Amino acid sequence: MNPTHNPRSKTSNDPADVAPPAAQKDFLREIVEADLASGKHRTIVTRFPPEPNGFLHIGHASSINLNFGIARDFGGRCHLRFDDTNPVKEEQRYIDGIKEDVRWLGFDWGKHEYHASDYFRQLYDWAVLFIRSGKAFVCDLNAEQVRQYRGTLTEPGRDSPFRNRSVEENLDLFERMRKGEFPDGSRTLRAKIDMTSPNLNLRDPVMYRILHAEHPRTGGAWCIYPMYDYAHGQSDWIEGITHSMCTLEFEDHRPLYDWFIDTIDALGGAPKGVTYHPRQYEFARRNLSHTVVSKRKLLELVTDGHVRGWDDPRMPTITGMRRRGYPAAAIRTYCDTIGIARRENTVDVALLEFAVREELNKSAPRAFAVLDPVKVVIDNYPESQTEELEVDNNPEDPAAGKRKVKFCREIFIESDDFADPAPPKFFRLSPGKEVRLRAAYYITCTSVERDASGKVAVIHCTYDPATRGGWSQDGRKVKGTLHWVSATDAIKAEMRLYDRLFSVEDPDTGESYRDSLNPKSLEIVTGLIEPGLANVKAGDRVQFERQGYFCVDPDSRPGALVFNRTVPLKDSWAKQKG
Repeated sequence: MNPTHNPRSKTSNDPADVAPPAAQKDFLREIVEADLASGKHRTIVTRFPPEPNGFLHIGHASSINLNFGIARDFGGRCHLRFDDTNPVKEEQRYIDGIKEDVRWLGFDWGKHEYHASDYFRQLYDWAVLFIRSGKAFVCDLNAEQVRQYRGTLTEPGRDSPFRNRSVEENLDLFERMRKGEFPDGSRTLRAKIDMTSPNLNLRDPVMYRILHAEHPRTGGAWCIYPMYDYAHGQSDWIEGITHSMCTLEFEDHRPLYDWFIDTIDALGGAPKGVTYHPRQYEFARRNLSHTVVSKRKLLELVTDGHVRGWDDPRMPTITGMRRRGYPAAAIRTYCDTIGIARRENTVDVALLEFAVREELNKSAPRAFAVLDPVKVVIDNYPESQTEELEVDNNPEDPAAGKRKVKFCREIFIESDDFADPAPPKFFRLSPGKEVRLRAAYYITCTSVERDASGKVAVIHCTYDPATRGGWSQDGRKVKGTLHWVSATDAIKAEMRLYDRLFSVEDPDTGESYRDSLNPKSLEIVTGLIEPGLANVKAGDRVQFERQGYFCVDPDSRPGALVFNRTVPLKDSWAKQKG
């Protein structure tokens, strides 16, 4: 049995599989369309600019889908640019992980991989240009003093006592900062704009700070590093980005983004070959219920041991969702479905889980698994007899074919598929009741053996040989259909039953997001599965009938299989919310 084979499904990196819905339209696409129609731009160039200080999460997936999607839709290109301006928090493993995640989602930047560090020399030269023109100064205030001098939303800021240093002194100090003569935090280079501006971002923002730290790409070549707000816009400009798209929290940063570019241009420092200024456009975040995506909080979940790592299947990271078994196509569908807008809102995580189910329903083969087994002995079935029965690999896909499962006198079923006494409207197995074994026979419970504690140990049944395949020849019907595994050849597997990491819709409310952690977000059980799954590989997906969709975990080994529950077959939270 090959649990990943589906002739009708595409791989996640198939370009045809990345095509957007035909009618997809949003205000950013309308802007791009108008810019092309007016001749403002001949080629659309977007960028996905992650900071390599953590792993990507579901919010980044939306940005990836947007930036690469717009470039694709309008025949342009999308750059992957790492805004690597803070070596204290950046690591090569994050850079490698980001590239892996973007490719896994089905997108490729081709030869257009860039880093803000590629432009460190140019950014430094522009900083010198700012100083020479009297538009930047070296400041000796520490970080706390800078905050105090900045003022508030209702009170103007105050000029730094070092604001009026001469050009010569500023050039000398900045060069000495560059050479490493001063300790971390002792001096900064600040733009000279307007300390009374109603926009706090324009109140003489810091352009450079001193950090004696090894950079993942430039090593120890630099000990001063540009601030994000200084490097970001100019990086867009150098690369010829036409549409710089970001979330709404950067809206108040746009005037600073434009000020840097406009000032450099007015001073004659525009990059060669670039004839236009990039334009920043903002869109609203789509928050996800029962989830936190703050990098700080995700890091705390890892370091405090609430999860097993960045790729824990409960994490909203792309690597975590991949390990859990979410298909890339389902994540793209989710991103296309929620779209983008100008107003922030929260999307129910059930929508993401629905997209996962819809994708896996088409592509995941079926199999039997019993997670809490109880033995059934079919007393009138010959002890030495076994037979092979045919079962559909995927009823949604006729091309997926059939598989054979072995049936014999002793089988296992789920313990909660039996009740004695049976409650009202219980349609599964109970004394005297007849049920269907999926693809096998009708059986009727005749007696029960219990252990010393009173727990059911063995269920005795009889079967009707005339119901082979699970269908009655005389037309009688039963309401219950149970899955099962053969006692003679079923194999053990560890089942990690994942649920939502947080038990409330908005974990950020209340005193601490940790208070909302779901204590039942992971349950580990040992189940029994069909022997045809003995050779599955990490990443293989399967639907265990009546149990949910599962994915083989990287911890899995031959003879010690491990499956992660990706999603249940139905939204188990719907009833709780209703």
